[in-house]
Amino acid sequence: MLKLYIKDFWRYRYLLQNLISRDFKLKYRRSVLGVAWSVLNPLMMCLVMWAVFSSIFNTRGAGIENFAVFLLIGQLLFNFFRESTSMAMESVLKNAPLLRKVYIPKYIFPLEKSCFALVNCAFSFVALVLVMLFTGAPIHPTILLGIYPLITLYVFCLGIGLFLSMTYVFFRDIMHIWEVFCTALMYGSAIFYSLDQISGWLVYVIQLNPVYWYIESFRACVLYGTGLTLPMVLICGGCALISLAVGLGLFKHNQDKFVLYM
Repeated sequence: MLKLYIKDFWRYRYLLQNLISRDFKLKYRRSVLGVAWSVLNPLMMCLVMWAVFSSIFNTRGAGIENFAVFLLIGQLLFNFFRESTSMAMESVLKNAPLLRKVYIPKYIFPLEKSCFALVNCAFSFVALVLVMLFTGAPIHPTILLGIYPLITLYVFCLGIGLFLSMTYVFFRDIMHIWEVFCTALMYGSAIFYSLDQISGWLVYVIQLNPVYWYIESFRACVLYGTGLTLPMVLICGGCALISLAVGLGLFKHNQDKFVLYM
């Protein structure tokens, strides 16, 4: 089955490129700032959240070293997760008219949305570099290892996106449920606080959240300079593979029924 998907992916690679290019142009078509907005948006959101949480904790960063970088990493990776999965969820149904006319592997559309979100995330990392330079955060050699949690997060999001896109065809209300779930997940991903600041059963609940591990692994490589630990490697890779296997398996099993609900 994997060979079949790889063969299809290579066959439709130009379609995938054109779809990504189309979405990129549509997103910035009416934007005066254009691509620069991908950098300014996370910068402004980081500034707002930094001001709010610094005031709430009554300290500059609640005792977290390089709090601005700490906050921005969590924000960028979680935004990638939310954007990727949310766009992938609606992708198949939005392209229903096209699917009725020509044969295109249906998984191409969630895949394209995940790739598009990754491109946006890559542009947003310019904001991270600017904040690191402005705050004087050290540049560690382990920064290159940050590719691993980023790529495994992409695979994780792709699996979730395939599952959501399949579910959305049959059950439209999943969109509203997913929005609420993502809001709850944001507070359980240690974006603006450290796990050292909480105690009790809540620590174990947060550690069950895969998104927390992707964010913390990226921080370990980029912010702390400690590199990846074995649990980080296993959890990030394992969650990505499980998500992709489940999402792809369920999508393939149910895709022939899509035409009855479009």
